Amino acid sequence: MVNRGTRVRRRVSGAVLGLLLTAGVLGAPVTASAAPPDGGLWFDDLAAEVSADGTRFVDGHGREVVLRGFNVSGEVKLAENGGLPFASTADARVSAEALREEAGANAVRFLLSWAAAEPAPGQVDEAYLAAATAQIRAFLDAGLRVLPDFHQDLYSRHLFDEDSWYSGDGAPAWVVEAGGYPDEFCGICVHWGQNITQNAAVTTAHRDFWRNRELTTPAGTFKVQDAFLDTAGRTMAYLREHLPADSFARIAGFDPLNEPHAGTYDPGQDSKQWEKDLLWPFYQRFRARMDEAGWADKPAFVEPNLFWNSNISFARQEGGLQGIGTLGPRYVFNTHFYDQAAMSGILMWGKASDGRYKGDFATVRGRSTALDAPALVSEFGHPLSGSVSDKAPTVLKAMYQSLDSRLSGAEWWSKAAGSGPVLSSMQWQWDIYNGRHHELMNGNPDRVLTEGDAWNDEDLSTVALDDSGTPVLRQDARLVDRLYPGAVAGRTLAFTYEDRSRDGNTTLTWNPVPSGMPNLARLVGQERYGVLVWRSDGSEGSRGTAARVPTELHLPQGFDPAATTVLSDLGAVTGLPSYTPDAPVSAAPEPGGTDARRLLLTAPDGAGLHYALVTRTTPVTTPALLAAAREELAAWVAGSGFPG
Repeated sequence: MVNRGTRVRRRVSGAVLGLLLTAGVLGAPVTASAAPPDGGLWFDDLAAEVSADGTRFVDGHGREVVLRGFNVSGEVKLAENGGLPFASTADARVSAEALREEAGANAVRFLLSWAAAEPAPGQVDEAYLAAATAQIRAFLDAGLRVLPDFHQDLYSRHLFDEDSWYSGDGAPAWVVEAGGYPDEFCGICVHWGQNITQNAAVTTAHRDFWRNRELTTPAGTFKVQDAFLDTAGRTMAYLREHLPADSFARIAGFDPLNEPHAGTYDPGQDSKQWEKDLLWPFYQRFRARMDEAGWADKPAFVEPNLFWNSNISFARQEGGLQGIGTLGPRYVFNTHFYDQAAMSGILMWGKASDGRYKGDFATVRGRSTALDAPALVSEFGHPLSGSVSDKAPTVLKAMYQSLDSRLSGAEWWSKAAGSGPVLSSMQWQWDIYNGRHHELMNGNPDRVLTEGDAWNDEDLSTVALDDSGTPVLRQDARLVDRLYPGAVAGRTLAFTYEDRSRDGNTTLTWNPVPSGMPNLARLVGQERYGVLVWRSDGSEGSRGTAARVPTELHLPQGFDPAATTVLSDLGAVTGLPSYTPDAPVSAAPEPGGTDARRLLLTAPDGAGLHYALVTRTTPVTTPALLAAAREELAAWVAGSGFPG
């Protein structure tokens, strides 16, 4: 476990803030101005909004948005906290602050339980909804966007016997009891996911859901999909009613149902046809419930057949929401990706390397383009204990690399014009109770689970509590807390971040600055760095003020504004001043009142090509080196084929 010790408050002295080492571009130092106590700036209210614009997420200013964060959390799959991610709202607040400060997140996927929300037929538990709403608000108050998700795995925990090797989550006990399903049995299964296609209880229950089977209970007759949609609609209406308007603005949308699968197909039907015939109509019905509940201006984050992009050929099933045309601005293409070959321990020997997931995430980008909808990779990750955990540092670095860019590190500098959009993503998972659970597996008092995630032998949580009850990272902070463009005033043309994260004692550097730019290479040295190239089209609004809405990048811990260097067409700056509307390069707290910081790049009016390299300041940084490095960077941009 990586314990980062006492959190360092990143306060910046006025003297350092005023220091601008220019390369003949900037004029006098910009006067720092005090930000509001919660870190909010004049443009942050509209910035909270998220909508779909073609293949991009955009905020209320029309800026291109990247969502980055974690799933909160697999605790919902357990009974110990009643289907909630946290035992208390106080724990949720602590976790939200840690997500901002330790992991650099700007969004979370917040899991909800159908079983907890509707414990009896037609009866929604408002106490559960109130507790969930309070926990969601803890994240909204910290400045995070929230994507609620009705979660299910293997349909329901109530399908499984007390002595079963496996468990599920999702549907309430009364649904399973009325279904009369066969005794669960997976056969020869080495991973819990095999139950999805091999366990007759699971496959039959899923099939019933998609065909809206009528169930008879002591309380009356219910159609199972209708019952779920009714509860989802009432949940959304509750959230809309009980969240303040400024908080509800940060709700990104809704994920209708986690990892859908047909269960079994009709004769002659394949997975692609099932998506068209049954999955897509379900999403349209869910979309209607969103509209009725007051969510008409928020997109539905819809998932395809979960096996559509499996990287094991015999597990892959045709899908990706093909054959339904484009999605339009009311939907988001929402998918997961796990390296099942690496997780198998058999099908991938060794560790991940530079560019391993280029093709996998190109497939996601391709479906986004075909559907004319933004893409979110709402789950990805790798086990942090067990026989394949040694692969985790390289697997996750390679995944983040391909979320950031279409290119490998080895080719990024030479082919950067093909880097493409940055994918939004949420890692699985963020469970502060990791290793401290007290879960009775399937209600069995003789099987108390405490280790890992306490669910089907998984252990993927990036966080755990130390002995003092403080959330600490279990992964290299340099991998988790990343530089990324949270909001771009225009269109991203290229982005890369060399995190120099570690695999044991080895520092992984997959994207060094080319030797053909010796001054830039000397400036960066062995430090972390990122490069963003974007084009402003001059249309990003500013609500009638004279100020321009800036481009924002999250600054990881260690990128103290006082010791951060930026090389840009907007200036060459060491020691970032506090934000003012007339400062081309500046820093500010991120909204929410935590110690998280952001870099703000304010371009002049009109369309134009812009670039910025961000790194940490080192003793070699001098005005002369800044000027020489900036000249090399400008020449590289000019010669890389970016559209003018």
